[in-house]
Amino acid sequence: MPETPQRSSRPWSIAGRLSHVHALKTLALLTAAGSILYWGLARELRQQDAKLVASKLTVLAHLVSSFPLGSEAIASEIQHEAGDEGPLRYYLRILEPSGRVIIETTGMPPALSVTAFPAHAAQGAATSNCAECAPSADDRYLLASRLADGVDGTGPVRLQVALDIERTEGVLRRYAWLLAVVLGAGVILSALASLLVSRMAVRPVYDIAGRVRAITASRLDLQPLSSRPWPTELQGLANDFDEMLARLGEAFNRLSQFAADLAHELRNPINNLRGNAEVTLARPRTAEEYQQSLGSSLEELERLSRLIDGLLFIARSEDPRQAIDSTSFPIRRELVAVQDFYEALAAERDVRTRCDGDATITGDPMLVRRAVSNLLANALKHTPPGGTVVLNAQQRSGGGATVTVRDNGCGIRPEHLPQLFDRFYRADDGATDRPGSGLGLAIVRSIMRLHGGEAKVESEFGVGTTVTLEFPARGDA
Repeated sequence: MPETPQRSSRPWSIAGRLSHVHALKTLALLTAAGSILYWGLARELRQQDAKLVASKLTVLAHLVSSFPLGSEAIASEIQHEAGDEGPLRYYLRILEPSGRVIIETTGMPPALSVTAFPAHAAQGAATSNCAECAPSADDRYLLASRLADGVDGTGPVRLQVALDIERTEGVLRRYAWLLAVVLGAGVILSALASLLVSRMAVRPVYDIAGRVRAITASRLDLQPLSSRPWPTELQGLANDFDEMLARLGEAFNRLSQFAADLAHELRNPINNLRGNAEVTLARPRTAEEYQQSLGSSLEELERLSRLIDGLLFIARSEDPRQAIDSTSFPIRRELVAVQDFYEALAAERDVRTRCDGDATITGDPMLVRRAVSNLLANALKHTPPGGTVVLNAQQRSGGGATVTVRDNGCGIRPEHLPQLFDRFYRADDGATDRPGSGLGLAIVRSIMRLHGGEAKVESEFGVGTTVTLEFPARGDA
């Protein structure tokens, strides 16, 4: 079955999101405000219309109580109201209790029949019943009726008043259109203003993004972002960016230095192998000479193998996901084993070795033995005949332990101490003719990092060197 193509959606920008939200908020506020204003105006106009109708009923009741029903005054008043061409148009009607029309406005619309009016209020009531009537789309009336006593004692008569309110509805429609125009224009202007302000607000973010895009492997030394005045919300981001850039620069420099050191370390044995092969092949050799040549090549290959093993171990130990088989064990057992292993070399170099103290360490015994072995090999290498190398273990009060390898050899100059645990670094002061590969102490530091501990070195040139391995307490690693 063919796969359905996924619809791509373009993510919104921050300025777009802010302007969209602000436009919706403005639309909601203006709509609420416009609705309230429209409702208030309509309520006020309709109350005024109801008051006008009530006042007309009151005037008509006063007339029928002051003049006979067939008098000229009442007829004149009714026709005068009907003949008014002003903005307000009324229709009046007087009926007998039986429902017979006594007099009404000439030309009263047919829709305003007697039965179209609401029931009259009780006689003497302070207010009249009102009802709206809309016989067509262009005609709308407000109807009211009441009872009134005639002056000639003919009994209560019914009074009906109709007010043409189409003008009021027209005012409300025009007002609604005006509100809609104002609301639409307000929302559009608000959205544009919000978009402009949002873009100005997020401009520093674009500036930071531009700086990030400018970073390359050859441009890690850019001017720090924190040197510029950023908004408070972005100042922390600028500081974090500078710190990240510094870490990247440091890591890149270490990587470049490591590549250069590695190339230098590989070049010597490979050149030796090549030179040995060229010399061997320069003329016919005896079987013994070929054996010597192959033996020399084998030594160089073993050196290369040890170098590669050391680099692989350091690379694996720097992987944060790398775990060790940790257990608790007495360190003196491992110290004695390392001392026994190097006993022959110590005797050959006329150096005495000694193990003191004991402690329980939580870690990998094989890795710990390798770290101590590297330290003892270094100590034997830099200790003159007649010297002493002491392996010492002490339990600390907090549950951790320390292992020290102390010699009274040639010592190390102070300027070498900060880089002593770096890969391929050699503190060669000419005091020895066996500089080594420069990976021994780097491996020691990697082993201590795997155990959550630390390796430290103290040395005084011409007096001796002490390397201390600090193992954390169980559970702190």
